[in-house]
Amino acid sequence: MYMTAKQAAEKWGISDRRVRILCSEGKIPGVTREGRSWKIPADAKKPEDGRYKTAESLLAMIDRKKIELDSRRPLTEGEMERLTEEFAVEYTYNSNAIEGNTLTLRETDMVLRGLTIDQKPLKDHMEAVGHKEAFDFVRDLVKDHVPLSESIIKQIHYLVLADKKDDRGVYRRIPVRIMGAKHEPVQPYLIGPKMEQLLASYNNSTEHIIPRLARFHIEFEGIHPFIDGNGRTGRLLVNLELMKAGYPPIDIKFTDRVAYYNAFDEYHVKHKLDAMEKLFAGYVNERLDSYLAMLE
Repeated sequence: MYMTAKQAAEKWGISDRRVRILCSEGKIPGVTREGRSWKIPADAKKPEDGRYKTAESLLAMIDRKKIELDSRRPLTEGEMERLTEEFAVEYTYNSNAIEGNTLTLRETDMVLRGLTIDQKPLKDHMEAVGHKEAFDFVRDLVKDHVPLSESIIKQIHYLVLADKKDDRGVYRRIPVRIMGAKHEPVQPYLIGPKMEQLLASYNNSTEHIIPRLARFHIEFEGIHPFIDGNGRTGRLLVNLELMKAGYPPIDIKFTDRVAYYNAFDEYHVKHKLDAMEKLFAGYVNERLDSYLAMLE
């Protein structure tokens, strides 16, 4: 029994392009080639990824892939639509699920098509629609190369927090705690100055975009400027800046939420950025593989 490269990619959670590379490099035992297609034993195990040992070498690989992607620009409107259509639904599902939304991926897709899901809260429906509208807004900001500012952050948050009209787009006025987190958000009177400081630090940084955004994201969530919707807003800000820099947007999976939460704790307790940087870099790398495979 054999499986195709596409079936193996779905089974192992990697891109078709990566599977074909592994086949051509002889990393999958028992694989054979028929014409332009690969036949992979159905019981084959996913090879260990020996492509990189450090975040630095992964960043170098990402830079090479981005150069390859840039060489295929400008993409047509149809190509861009194909690259973002499915992503927008999965991204909305995962980002909301991390925050406790109960809609499944299929239900999220149905809600975004205008349907109502029986026995699911109105709040969950509004969160799905609000997140998709916020992502569409982010895509418009990317087209216009709008610089990141407190005003833009508040506008994105306004769309995200569709179910709490009085708290939309305004900094919180009361202290909060993040349950289970090893960091306490700043007091309300410090939010404005801390956000100014964060944006200045981000804009003046000369770091590679990935560690730069990993640091920005952790610091933003640490300030926790809004009463609710900070996680969804923060992840949209990461994608705003990635896309402005010419990278694909990333979708932090609900299934990776523990690693994601641990990355915050590692930074706040051990003052190490490695975990979040590696998480972001891994997602960017896979998305670049996906883009390049679709454009072949």
